[in-house]
Amino acid sequence: MIETRDLTKMYGELYAVNRLNMQLDKGDVYGFIGPNGAGKTTTMRMLATLLNPTHGEATVCGYSIYTGAKEIRRLIGYMPDFFGVYDDMKVIEYLEFFAAAYRIKGPARKKICEDCLELVDLTYKRDALVTSLSRGMTQRLGLARVLLHDPQVLLLDEPASGLDPRARIEIRGLLKELRSMGKTILVSSHILPELADICNKIGIIERGELLVNGRVSDVMKQVRDHIVLHISTGDRNSNAFTLLKQQPNIDEVEQKEEYLVVRINDPSVDYSFIPTLLLHNGFRLRLFREEELSLEDAFMVLTKGITN
Repeated sequence: MIETRDLTKMYGELYAVNRLNMQLDKGDVYGFIGPNGAGKTTTMRMLATLLNPTHGEATVCGYSIYTGAKEIRRLIGYMPDFFGVYDDMKVIEYLEFFAAAYRIKGPARKKICEDCLELVDLTYKRDALVTSLSRGMTQRLGLARVLLHDPQVLLLDEPASGLDPRARIEIRGLLKELRSMGKTILVSSHILPELADICNKIGIIERGELLVNGRVSDVMKQVRDHIVLHISTGDRNSNAFTLLKQQPNIDEVEQKEEYLVVRINDPSVDYSFIPTLLLHNGFRLRLFREEELSLEDAFMVLTKGITN
């Protein structure tokens, strides 16, 4: 659905985007991660055919951004970080105006506008002025606007930027709903836990260069340099501590109040021997889980915090 090949944008001698290669298949939700100034918005504007690259190629839904701009614009929904609204319009009038711009006519226009309002949970605000909406409601209205023509691909630039916690949760729920509808979504954000919850692929960009590009699970494996396990055997943790300390494949064991923390420095080690060992020695497992590496941890490992 989206493919870039050495996509590059320069401003003078400055590389805003430098030889970017990424691929999104149908139904992918791709988290585009990077600090402010890393090149996320520039990339999205090029994919939306609003900005010409310096060189390189990109295709969206099979159309080149150089020769197929009209076709691409019919097939995508682009939502920038901040967008203008018409102050003197009601919410329903705002959507009907853009539906008319998409050449949606007659009864179909009214139904589509009402359906999009229902999807983003703004039906109760249909007759309110756009200026009366909160920032979170305005973001949801922006999502409704880009969904009017039922696009195959969504380009969402920082959709949760500046929102309070409740509004961010609502936006995340909307993105999950869009994912279930089969939309292909490229979403940029610096609120990492929310991307980890909805994305199946991520790309981490810094100073215009894509440092990591792939499935979330593969990226996590790439940056993991050790394994941490949480283990509890109930009131026999002290005995389990002594047993595990003697194992050559275990590097550290720490006793907490209610569980043990086991560290294995070689991430390739198969640690399935641990529950087998404990059960064989008469212990009953109350807790056995691997401590997950978060997207924030991966981001901190892979980036240096440098911007253009």
